[in-house]
Amino acid sequence: MTDTLRIALAQINQITGDIDGNIAAMLDARARVADADLVVFPELSLIGYPPEDLVLKPALHHAAQAGLERLAAVTADGGPAMLVGTCWAEDSALYNAAVLLEAGRIAAVTRKHDLPNYGVFDEKRVFASGPLPGPIPFKGVRLGIPVCEDIWTPDVCECLAETGAEILISPNASPFELGKEDKRLQHVVARVTETGLPFIYLNRMGGQDELVFDGASFILNADCSLAARLPEWQEHIMVTDWTRTASGWQCEKTEICRPCDELEDVYRAMVLGLRDYVTRNRFPGVVLGMSGGIDSALSAAVAVDALGASKVWCVMMPSRFTSQESLDDAADCSNRLGVRLDSVQIEPAVQAFDAMLAALFKGRGRDITEENIQSRSRGLTLMALSNKFGHMVLTTGNKSEMSTGYATLYGDMCGGYSVLKDVYKTMVFDLCRWRNANRPIEALGPEGEVIPERIITKPPTAELRENQKDEDSLPPYPVLDAILHGLVEEELSVDAIAERGYDPAVVSRVERLLYVAEYKRRQAPPGVKITPRSFGRDRRYPITNAFRTAR
Repeated sequence: MTDTLRIALAQINQITGDIDGNIAAMLDARARVADADLVVFPELSLIGYPPEDLVLKPALHHAAQAGLERLAAVTADGGPAMLVGTCWAEDSALYNAAVLLEAGRIAAVTRKHDLPNYGVFDEKRVFASGPLPGPIPFKGVRLGIPVCEDIWTPDVCECLAETGAEILISPNASPFELGKEDKRLQHVVARVTETGLPFIYLNRMGGQDELVFDGASFILNADCSLAARLPEWQEHIMVTDWTRTASGWQCEKTEICRPCDELEDVYRAMVLGLRDYVTRNRFPGVVLGMSGGIDSALSAAVAVDALGASKVWCVMMPSRFTSQESLDDAADCSNRLGVRLDSVQIEPAVQAFDAMLAALFKGRGRDITEENIQSRSRGLTLMALSNKFGHMVLTTGNKSEMSTGYATLYGDMCGGYSVLKDVYKTMVFDLCRWRNANRPIEALGPEGEVIPERIITKPPTAELRENQKDEDSLPPYPVLDAILHGLVEEELSVDAIAERGYDPAVVSRVERLLYVAEYKRRQAPPGVKITPRSFGRDRRYPITNAFRTAR
């Protein structure tokens, strides 16, 4: 039995399906903490999270098992043991498991009991629920290993405490969303209070398709005091020192990194999500339409911070409705960001479509059809550049537009990824001002005011007809976004939102726009999840839907 432990927390960025790469990252982390007794890795660190239906392939199970045995063999060197997350096949069932590797062998396996099946999670689809676990022995210490969702209800931790656990260690892959960090802390405080045990909360970081993981791992002692906090949005390895006392195990207080504020969290989530998506899917860079408006300016700034200016290609695609102010603003912003800016006139394409369709459109006036032809000409232009040079098209639509259908299918919605997909327009303005005043430490872009003030202050417009403004078609964005938050994040009725002081007719119209645009959102590119109710797996609505809550 030992009275001291050195436990290393490896907050790393795993890659789904890259078992060899994940093994290399874990071995590198272990080598950096050679004097630790145990290195803890995040949930499913060997195969990546979330694996979705990839984990149903028997070939992945075999590769994961072989990789686990390779890692176990390494621990025969007398160095740190490892707690590794992986899939675990047993008795015709597949589990989300945490495996202790010690002294050259697989020493213990604990299987996740509570499987999340809400929001972006569908673990019950691919994993079996493990039994309520007991602690596992390590150097004479009984470790309780609740895996991620196991800590969101009392049962697992209560069972571990009742069966003799002395320290709780929770490997997690908890995706970022606004307000999530406070929720995690509240759940851990509840588990510590109930069990009287110290708690290690280890979260992964990195991007996986639409999800981003913020890290922000931490340790609470049995009195709920904060002993350690790892940084957000960075890989980080921290060694912690533990001592057995008369009242139980205690972690010596160590580094406590500051939490980010809301806008910093959102901006860095977008940077990380885009960086990992582009690099891991092996795109040489991104190309986007630079309109001179605020959405494209913010998207370009995020792209430069994520990838570097040399990998961001901006293209201005003016029509006869594009103002000189927009051309100047696009050039100014591109110059500040240091990116390449080209101009492609779309008027020849628009005129060609007008001529092609003239006979069929005869007798009908100009309407949104001609506006959409402009947008689709721009989409076609960007896709042609993508096909020719390999750059991924970055779309620039925000959540307000995605909610109301104020975007053109196969036009400005066409592309491979969207960093603003889950960001309301009012927050877009706030994020531009935040980035002008701040530069994240991992950003590859320049310091200072990268988005011209005029882009932020001028009225938003799609410039698809003379003197067009967004508010010609939509309520003012502060009103629209408040209504949308009630409809989307809170699932409120028209009446309930109207009781907050909004015009019932306006709320009813916004609800109708939200529902009828569902078919567009199904065809939209993936984008970074920011809110608790992002479009996609978080919010699954039928396309064909006759229900309305309006009175």
